[in-house]
Amino acid sequence: MSSLSLHSPLGPLTVTEADGAIVSLDWGWRARQGEAENGLLGLARDQLMEYFDGARTGFALPLSPAGTPFQRRVWRQMMAIPYGATQSYGEMAALCGGGARAVGTACGRNPIPVIIPCHRVVATGGRIGGYSGGGGPATKNFLLTLESGEARMFG
Repeated sequence: MSSLSLHSPLGPLTVTEADGAIVSLDWGWRARQGEAENGLLGLARDQLMEYFDGARTGFALPLSPAGTPFQRRVWRQMMAIPYGATQSYGEMAALCGGGARAVGTACGRNPIPVIIPCHRVVATGGRIGGYSGGGGPATKNFLLTLESGEARMFG
């Protein structure tokens, strides 16, 4: 596995790849492990920066998140939610064949947040709900605001 840390509007983030795919995105800074800033990790960094700058609405990266079959189903469905849109935990549950709480648990265990957009899953009625990464709901709100076009960073 190789990791690359980067500065972002959410604070330091570390992207990790293994066997040619992104396997995690974590909050915090780690000493560089393995690969240089080119290749897949450099591409991930560049796409994240474009996303935070408002110039990218989706990611084109090979992903390999570790999880149960249900979690992977939920994560695939998250990736189908369009940029700037949201879906409720209940709607996700109906699409994925589980309960809303199970969807919430899958969101909380998403190993590649931002890229797999768990922030687009909200509570019934559009309430923001929880968020397991960074600053919790404040981070989720930041990402939703960024995607709404109301915030532009780095530009």
